[in-house]
Amino acid sequence: MENELQTTIAAFSELRDSLVKAFNNLFLPSRYSQVLILVLCLACAWAINRWIGPRIYNWLREREGWPKWRLRTALILHKRLRLIAFVLLAWGAAAVLAYLFQFPSRRYLVTLGATIATAWLLVSIAVRLISNPLLRRTVTWGLWIYVTLYYLNLADDAAGFLDRVAIELGGFHLSALAILKALVVTGVLFTLARLVTRTSSNRIRGNPDISPSMQELAVKGLQIGLYGAAFFIGLKAVGFDLTGLAVLSGAIGVGLGFGLQKVVSNLVSGVIILLDKSVKPGDVISLGDTFGWIESLGARYVSVVTREGKEYLIPNEDLITGQVVNWSHSNEYVRIDIHFGTSYDDDPHLVRKVAVETALTVKRVLKSRPAVCHITGFGDSSVDYILRFWITDPSEGLTNVRGNVFLALWDAFKENGISIPFPQREVRVLAGSEVTVATAQPPRRARSSSGTASSKSPG
Repeated sequence: MENELQTTIAAFSELRDSLVKAFNNLFLPSRYSQVLILVLCLACAWAINRWIGPRIYNWLREREGWPKWRLRTALILHKRLRLIAFVLLAWGAAAVLAYLFQFPSRRYLVTLGATIATAWLLVSIAVRLISNPLLRRTVTWGLWIYVTLYYLNLADDAAGFLDRVAIELGGFHLSALAILKALVVTGVLFTLARLVTRTSSNRIRGNPDISPSMQELAVKGLQIGLYGAAFFIGLKAVGFDLTGLAVLSGAIGVGLGFGLQKVVSNLVSGVIILLDKSVKPGDVISLGDTFGWIESLGARYVSVVTREGKEYLIPNEDLITGQVVNWSHSNEYVRIDIHFGTSYDDDPHLVRKVAVETALTVKRVLKSRPAVCHITGFGDSSVDYILRFWITDPSEGLTNVRGNVFLALWDAFKENGISIPFPQREVRVLAGSEVTVATAQPPRRARSSSGTASSKSPG
């Protein structure tokens, strides 16, 4: 341990000496004027961003008709307006110095600053392909530091220092340089995997010959395969021993298995759902009090959107272990029942005929599957009926089509003289019964202020 510490201190001292030497060579007294030019370029770039930046942003907000990719590109460039302005000003200053002075040393520092700034700009734009914010930020700073050290001719010294800052575990050598390389290489490979996955997913989902469940399964399998391959290729590219990593990952997997049982259960349940095709995107399901259509199938949950616009994220395990009503599993036909009653004075044959004909006039009710109406019982105040009809679009809602059928029945019953009764109670007085009728006494008038009751004069 002491030897490793001494090695690290010695490597740091060498790197420090190299940095001091490089900066002394750069900032010679004869180059102070170039430093001043770079400072002026930086100040002008800051002023340009402060003055023009808000105006460009407001102008972009008004470009609602632009394609999404063009607007996104414009916003990315707008966020880097200060750096873009500095790059243009620095290269312009370098061109002016090249025109005025023949010797390259007169513009060396300005050209170096412009070159490094250009590399920073390209890196900051390229890393936008990385979706993970933490990984994107890490790769950005890593590439910025590497580019700066490379153009200062300090990359080899820095690499030697990072390689000597290492941990030795038996035959396993883990250095800071290997970790940085792994982050950069893995970030690049993950970005490529994401681009390939996105392109392939769009093609798979756009293929009408593949069922929705198989589309989701193929997309998930492709994602796992590509990201897994990118991870292991990145480790192998920087010199990691995958054999030792397999043993380590196995031990970690056993430990995490006990703490992540629910996560693993949901993941396996998601694969089972995709394989047995019990539910698929677009199906209309009921789970407890939740009714809606499946928007997407994820690795951990199913997204169900209700008619109210709410999106429920239901764990995959609940769909496997619980009772799920799939309104469109084998076909899209859904039968809806509504109950109503009519007066005993109405002809039940006419009521059934009118109810069936009326249901078929509603827009979403199927004509190919005729509606039926049956008597279900004789109630206290009405003859009870059930009306059954079919629809094929449950995702458009059930309550609204029920309401439309009820309204149509109301209008049809009014036109045909069919009445909808309500509970009534009759009081009958049998012959020979004594009935006593009591009337309520009128309220007594208030006494006047003199203490006598007020009364009307006769006549």
